[in-house]
Amino acid sequence: MTVYAIIGGTGLTQLDGLTITAALNRETPYGVPSAPLLRGEYAGRDVLFLARHGHPHRVPPHQVNYRANLWALKEAGAQAIIAVNAVGGIHMAMGTGHFCVPHQLIDYTAGREHTFFEGELQHVTHIDFSHPYDAELREKLCSGLLAEGCAFSSHGVYGCTQGPRLETVAEIARMERDGCDIVGMTGMPEAALARELALPYACLSLVVNPAAGKSAGVITMAQIERALEEGMGKAKAVLARVLAA
Repeated sequence: MTVYAIIGGTGLTQLDGLTITAALNRETPYGVPSAPLLRGEYAGRDVLFLARHGHPHRVPPHQVNYRANLWALKEAGAQAIIAVNAVGGIHMAMGTGHFCVPHQLIDYTAGREHTFFEGELQHVTHIDFSHPYDAELREKLCSGLLAEGCAFSSHGVYGCTQGPRLETVAEIARMERDGCDIVGMTGMPEAALARELALPYACLSLVVNPAAGKSAGVITMAQIERALEEGMGKAKAVLARVLAA
């Protein structure tokens, strides 16, 4: 039976309902993960859980040790990864509270440690990243969202920015021209590193605010926190559906 790892983002630093059997403090060749890996049972399945930003939430997106996180999950026995991400909505369909299961992404980040294939290599390795998300895992997430009655889009392009600041109106306009539907700060290099480790990977994105220029007012943290509180409960129910199935 597949051992799933869940990577929780902003608003999901702990997984309520997870019966914890072990907290694993892992050293990796790439440093220490964001938080201890929690092994336990959720929805009747053995799972691993990792808080991407630490618990409490303290690691900004551009300083997350993505390589240590992915390496530690693989070493702990993860066979597939579901990432939960809070994002901004660019496309008009991506309103606050809407879910998206992206099928593509564009990387706008810079300076992040983004690959395991560097240093004193015996040979150069290139991975096929044409389709960054696992189709079967995406389908399971869509089925879970449908069963929970959530408003969602089964496709979308995730644009990953550097952070930690939010984007300008001009940047979002550019991303929209590029074809991005949602914007976040943690989608890369996480997805690429999972592919390098041959781990099926899919993303469950919750829209917590309209992107810059997509609403009449300014974006406030109070609005984002309200959307997180309402939406992450649904996200947990979807995860439980996927694992139980």
